Amino acid sequence: MAGQESSGGKKMEELEEWRLYEAYNELHGLAQEFDTPFDAPALLVVGHQTDGKSALVEALMGFQFNHVGGGTKTRRPITLHMKYNPECDTPLCHLLSDSDPSVSHEKSLQEIQVYIEAENMRLEKETCQFSAKEIIIRIEYKYCPNLTIIDTPGLVAPAPSRKNRSLQAQARAVESLVRTKMQHREFIILCLEDCNDWSNATTRRVVMQIDPEISRTVVVSTKLDTKIPQFARASDVEVFLSPPASTLDGFMLGDSPFFTSIPSGRVGFGPESVFRSNDEFKQQAISSREVEDLLALEEKLGRALSKKERSRIGVTNLRLFLEELLLKRYMDSVPSIIPLLEKEYRNSTRKLSELDQQLSSLNEAKLKEKGRTFHDLFLTKLSLLLKGTVIAPPEKFGETLQDERVNGGAFIGSDGLQFPHKLIPVSIYNAGMRLYGGAQYHRAMAEFRFVVGGIKCPPITREEIVNACGVEDIHDGTNYSRTACVIAVAKARDTFEPFLHQLGCRLSYILKRLLPIAVYLLQKEGEYLSGHDVFLRRVADAFNNFAESTEKSCREKCMEDLVSTTRYVTWSLHNKNRAGLRQFLDSFGGSEQSSIIGNSTSTGFPQDLSAASDNKQDVKSRTDVKLSHLASGNDSNMSTQTTETRLADLLDSTLWNRRLAPSSERIVYALVQQIFHGIREYFLASTELKFNCFLLMPVVDKLPAMLREDLESAFEDDLDNVFDITNLRHSVVQDKRQTEIELKRVQKLKEKFRYIHEQLNSQQAKFGQ
Repeated sequence: MAGQESSGGKKMEELEEWRLYEAYNELHGLAQEFDTPFDAPALLVVGHQTDGKSALVEALMGFQFNHVGGGTKTRRPITLHMKYNPECDTPLCHLLSDSDPSVSHEKSLQEIQVYIEAENMRLEKETCQFSAKEIIIRIEYKYCPNLTIIDTPGLVAPAPSRKNRSLQAQARAVESLVRTKMQHREFIILCLEDCNDWSNATTRRVVMQIDPEISRTVVVSTKLDTKIPQFARASDVEVFLSPPASTLDGFMLGDSPFFTSIPSGRVGFGPESVFRSNDEFKQQAISSREVEDLLALEEKLGRALSKKERSRIGVTNLRLFLEELLLKRYMDSVPSIIPLLEKEYRNSTRKLSELDQQLSSLNEAKLKEKGRTFHDLFLTKLSLLLKGTVIAPPEKFGETLQDERVNGGAFIGSDGLQFPHKLIPVSIYNAGMRLYGGAQYHRAMAEFRFVVGGIKCPPITREEIVNACGVEDIHDGTNYSRTACVIAVAKARDTFEPFLHQLGCRLSYILKRLLPIAVYLLQKEGEYLSGHDVFLRRVADAFNNFAESTEKSCREKCMEDLVSTTRYVTWSLHNKNRAGLRQFLDSFGGSEQSSIIGNSTSTGFPQDLSAASDNKQDVKSRTDVKLSHLASGNDSNMSTQTTETRLADLLDSTLWNRRLAPSSERIVYALVQQIFHGIREYFLASTELKFNCFLLMPVVDKLPAMLREDLESAFEDDLDNVFDITNLRHSVVQDKRQTEIELKRVQKLKEKFRYIHEQLNSQQAKFGQ
């Protein structure tokens, strides 16, 4: 009777453990499938390519199934939910579907091996040769431990030469994947090292970046059978089996490393197969290898191994340790799992209610009202951004002037040079600040004024002056006022037109940036229409098209002004610098008179001393005569012969002589400068005014009506396509179905863990009595 009670108690204990493992397997699958934050303990196998990871996993399982060999054979993590079942003489395997993990398909070992090999080959041909998505397999077998093991791709340590760039990229991808998996704090890390000197921390180097104290790490030295012959002295074996604390820093699980040997050879009936069955692989090969390793170690040491040392040798001891460790983790985690499941159940219930509400709102009247409400809120945010706000974080949406130049285009002159960023007055134009909205618009306009306002008239060559003189239609004299106009308008057009296009491009870019910032503000305040992507794209397209068309129209208006001021010179527009021009010409007139007197004296005409004296007196009295009077022929007060001679000489040097004298060149240069600067001032004032009136203001007073008209027209024509009602309803129904499935699974798991928790409490109460 006592034996029967003992046997019955053992079976009951095994049954409770099975329920516990089954519940955690389902929990792990739920966490993977729905990306829920459940801490489901599992073993994560980490090692380099040649460390024998997959072979060790197979030995722990008691049968072979994986793609084992040289090079990278594991390109997706493989999760194995193993369950001990003494009634399964052959492994009973279920492969979970990639598309729907709630569905599993029973597969043979050969089919699973073919599937894994096919996945590895598929990924090998892709650009990203690795995937973090797990292959999940559920296994029941008489040799299986009650464990969940995740086999990761092998780490790679390529040479640093350039020819190994592809291998280096592959190594980085693998390490990133493994590091991500290790960050799950509920995972126990199985760190594999293939070395006979513990100072070489090849795999531990990666593991300790995530687990510095290796407090959740089990260290395993693989290929023990190949290392034993390498030791020459017993002391070397002693250090290897019991490494000093200074070599293995931290507090590893189990206090010291485990040592394993896996016999080489595959199970099968082919000529390359070594073992005919998994029983032979498990009972003969692995067990025999463990006995041989123990004997070889004792022979090297010259003494018998202690019980503690023996407990660290072989796959069997490692398996028992891991099983007990995981069982303890499972039991310790049960109380914390139940509140998490309760929270997930509440979240799923709330999500299901929201989906029901969303389905009920998919009717024409409610959708139209949603669209109109969003229209008003969107315009409110745009207006707020232009007027100024600090709600949107500058570090996320703001741009410095340098960022703005790179993304929206810089102001570059006809010479192809950009105004140096460091010369922009930062204190005035906030060049280093991250701005958006109206502040960014104002800064761009200020930079435009600064850059264009500082432009000087391009250099004028003598060849340009001569070519601009040409031939009149009624005489062949030269008209230097016309020459100056021809040169000035050509220089101004070539100089200012590129800036007009650049300003339009920059301001259009700034306005378009308002869209994502406005969307952020709506999302932050819970006013965003999530799930209506087609409608939102329509609003975004309408806004961007409005910004582009308005900028184009405004630029065309500005271009008309530039064309008019560079097609016909109106002198009244260029009189701002008349005082400076008059002073320049006055000085020029005085020097010109002196040269004329010198020319008259040298001609040899008869002149007595009194005449010369009269000339000198006349020159002295007329030094203030304006050149404009001479050019206009106003000779009412110039009745003397000397003045007529000077006028004739001036006409000879400017009107009748094609040889470009310095005096003529100076006159043309002065007139060109005056006309160019007049065009620049007018261009700056009119361009800024028109962009403010015909680009900025339409966003405030024309965009609302345009958007409302576009929406109402769409509502009348094809409401279904505007909101994509058919696809949206299908998507919501799918989400609802998935949420219902998740809710049922969470409810089922909650009941399982609550039952397990009650059983654990009752057992503790019995032991307490």
